[in-house]
Amino acid sequence: MANETALPPTRPVTLEDDLAFLRGLHEQVLREAGGDTLLDLVQALVAACANPSTAESMASAQAIVGDLDAASTAAVTRAVTVHLHLTTLAEERQRARGLRAEDAESGEGIESGGVSPALSRLRGEAPELLDGLRIHPVLTAHPTEARRRAVTAALRRIATHLDLHDDPANGPAGRAFARRLLLEDISTLTRTASLRSTQPEPGDEVRTVMSIFDHTLFDIVPRLYRSVEAALPGADPGVSPPRVPAFLRFGSWVGGDRDGNPHVTAAVSRETVGLHAEQALTQLARAVDAVARAMTVDAAWSPPSDALREALANDAVAFPERFAQVEKSSPGEPHRQKMLIVAFRVEATRAQRAGAGYTDPDEMLADLALVQDSLVAAGDLRSAYGDLQHLIWLVETFGFHLAELEVRQHSAVHEAVLTELLAGLPDVTDPAAAAQDAHLLDRLARDGWPTGVHPTGERAEEVLDTIRVMAWLQERWGPRSCGRYIVSFSRNAADLAAVRALARLAVGTRPLRLTVVPLFETGADLENAPRILRDWAALPATIEHLESSGRVVEVMVGYSDSAKDVGPASATLTLGRAEEELVAWAREAGVQLTLFHGRGGSLGRGGGPLHRAIMAQPSGSVDGRFKVTEQGEVIFARYGDRTIGQRHLERLTSAVLLADEPERAAARDAAARRFADVAAVVDAQSRGCYRALVEQPGFADLLADVSPLDEIGELRLGSRPARRSGANSGRGLDALRAIPWVFSWAQTRVTLPGWYGIGSGLAAVDDLDALRAAYREWPLFASLIDVAEMSIAKSDREIGRAYLELGGRHDLTEQILTEFDLSKRLVLAVLDQEELLEHKPHLERAIGVRLPYVDALNHLQLRALRVLRLPTDPTSGQTRPDRQEWRRVLLLTVNGAAAGLQNTG
Repeated sequence: MANETALPPTRPVTLEDDLAFLRGLHEQVLREAGGDTLLDLVQALVAACANPSTAESMASAQAIVGDLDAASTAAVTRAVTVHLHLTTLAEERQRARGLRAEDAESGEGIESGGVSPALSRLRGEAPELLDGLRIHPVLTAHPTEARRRAVTAALRRIATHLDLHDDPANGPAGRAFARRLLLEDISTLTRTASLRSTQPEPGDEVRTVMSIFDHTLFDIVPRLYRSVEAALPGADPGVSPPRVPAFLRFGSWVGGDRDGNPHVTAAVSRETVGLHAEQALTQLARAVDAVARAMTVDAAWSPPSDALREALANDAVAFPERFAQVEKSSPGEPHRQKMLIVAFRVEATRAQRAGAGYTDPDEMLADLALVQDSLVAAGDLRSAYGDLQHLIWLVETFGFHLAELEVRQHSAVHEAVLTELLAGLPDVTDPAAAAQDAHLLDRLARDGWPTGVHPTGERAEEVLDTIRVMAWLQERWGPRSCGRYIVSFSRNAADLAAVRALARLAVGTRPLRLTVVPLFETGADLENAPRILRDWAALPATIEHLESSGRVVEVMVGYSDSAKDVGPASATLTLGRAEEELVAWAREAGVQLTLFHGRGGSLGRGGGPLHRAIMAQPSGSVDGRFKVTEQGEVIFARYGDRTIGQRHLERLTSAVLLADEPERAAARDAAARRFADVAAVVDAQSRGCYRALVEQPGFADLLADVSPLDEIGELRLGSRPARRSGANSGRGLDALRAIPWVFSWAQTRVTLPGWYGIGSGLAAVDDLDALRAAYREWPLFASLIDVAEMSIAKSDREIGRAYLELGGRHDLTEQILTEFDLSKRLVLAVLDQEELLEHKPHLERAIGVRLPYVDALNHLQLRALRVLRLPTDPTSGQTRPDRQEWRRVLLLTVNGAAAGLQNTG
């Protein structure tokens, strides 16, 4: 007999449903705020941009915006930007909805990133690989997240109200209530200033990034370990000893990265780790308390072990007042009593109450293991291996420090400081040359400095104070809290020896576990990396460190500056070649190498699908260990939602496990050898083409003239200046950072850093069959082509031309557009496609729903740029009185386009 009370079936909510619903609410808000005039203007502009850009559609859009004053342009810009924020929200909801609906046995393929198929393929090797697995995301404060926290908070509220509105258990009244809340928050969003009024300080950036730990990571980390455990053959999670170690570690550059950021000081780094510890201990206290309050097992059914009884007796003496309260509130529940004591001690650690807190996480883990072992001995396996195991995983992953703070500084700063310090040595006649003498610096690191050497400048004092703070932090919060020191632009062994020499002067022989990490960024440095490492590894101080650390070495490779230096195709191939040589060096030197990938969010800085990038790494370069930066808007895109965050980490895990699977590695190596000649031609020709452009006189001026490059700093995206060396102009590419370089090109829709030179490189091969075979068989080459395809898909030739023409350099405009046409044509030919993204429907849809709105913002931005790049009104000849208003309009369009394009930096 049918169930007469069952609800009627409802079809799944689609992205289009969410977009239509949110668009309707937004239109109602716009009508209420400004009548129909603003809404009609927005709709007319978006309609003009609905089709691919042509001369006719460009003219139509420009006619709409051409007569707008600054206030009207700003209003339209804000309305379009809010729509793009809501579009991103709808996409995230649809993605999370789809992930939740997936069945674990739905037949997902290995390439989809599922943990289960990955472990099935590895079969008997899985347990051994899991034992050595280490995945290490490092969060950075690179200024690419254009949204204010107030905007993010409003969007989170809207997402919550959408869940309420879509809840099938909600009746008409409940849905009406949710709709009212949605209108209220969308109205608030439209009236919230999208531009920051003050420059963020490093502490603000620290708190922003830490919100991710609070909002998602503490929840999803144990879920990730459980999902991996459940995928193991014969697994029975929750009733047997865990077969998955805590393989995740998190790092952070926020508050530690001082390369080009004078606002990050030793005091900031000390405060940052204090905030990390406060957050970690607060979260652990909540987690322990939750486990303790649920562990109501009676001693009659789960008798305590002798070790637990002894521990409780000691606790009664050590913490008599607290123990008396615990014993009174939980009589006959010894396991709960111990957990409540653990909660008390974690809180005491957070409050820094001497004599009550834990000295380190290992002491806390020993208490948790004591409880777990006692429960196992009592036969209470579910209590032992359930939420208690989740808690153990949290402590093992986050410790008391949350994320290791990593220090980064430019090699040139160390060189300048050493030149100052070495000038005080009587036997040094040329301090500048001595600062680049690796053997001299190594002797100073081992034997110490002569007495009487003191810094005379603020920069030298700050460098030494930073190292002193690292030693203090390790003493207070343990070696994992802050021990890595990354040297940007490592050019030789002296750049690496410098850190230990400076450390010896700063802290003498005090304990300091210091891991020096070279960062190779330019094309030349990547090519020289193996030689630099050989020279460094031969130094006695390095040899001592390797022997004491288990011969573990970490090397960072940079995607951003290498691409800015030699172009995207050559950078990809140079990085692949450098990684192969680094693996060979590590084998020769007998060290365990971890490669640290400095990838950005944009396609011009190593962005794109991360799991595919891992699978494309040269054999042996992963080997179960993967460390990567997570930057700017990418952090919130990957970790802002629990479901999406867990799925991202699962895909990352499966890719790292499978990267060096023998069959896959053999095929990848064979393809790399087979297509080495193809790669050499693409590399040389694309690099030559790229350098021929960027070395042209006036090229840097062109970018500044046709884009918001010089205005980006006013967006106050982060605490770090947009240019190195305190440069006040964007006219020198060497001083310009990779982020504003990529950000500016993305705004113009030329997106040059993601594709320029690729067409010339492919054309030089002159063998389409070979190129197609390389795409099918060689993952590194496929990754190169796929990133180029995505980058070109986000470009717009006609809009790009309109920007380029602002610079008055017809020669450079034609050079860029000619290479664009060649790159698009040959990328499509290699892919054997008629249209871009033909075989990537999800990406095509994501870009497609945004493009009319992004195009609209481009036309609004072009209007602002034309006003600002002309100092006088062409009609009156007078200086425009509204230039400051238009400057603000330009910033609003930059902010909106960043929201629409997503991976801008």
